[in-house]
Amino acid sequence: MQRIRKGDEVVVIAGKDKGKRGVVLARVDERRITVEGINQVKKHVRPNPMKGVTGGIVDRTMPIDQSNVMLFNPTTSRGERIGFKTVDGNKVRVFKSNGALVGSKG
Repeated sequence: MQRIRKGDEVVVIAGKDKGKRGVVLARVDERRITVEGINQVKKHVRPNPMKGVTGGIVDRTMPIDQSNVMLFNPTTSRGERIGFKTVDGNKVRVFKSNGALVGSKG
């Protein structure tokens, strides 16, 4: 089970975007994730009339290593570490600080 999943809200703890928050858009592979609005780069794109692509400079979101982000805890408004617990026979993610389930509103 992965600690950080698609749709989770995370806080960047290292790198040029340190302190910013965003939502995980996708997992690229086992280690890297793309986060909305994080690690934006300028990419020079060549025009391709066959595909209808206009050339120019575009902003693109690049992947970031999952070790550089922490899951955002809405109750404490901070990034926190994640642990696992078995509840009713199901393995669930919990915040280490207060033991609250990840994704629950209570």
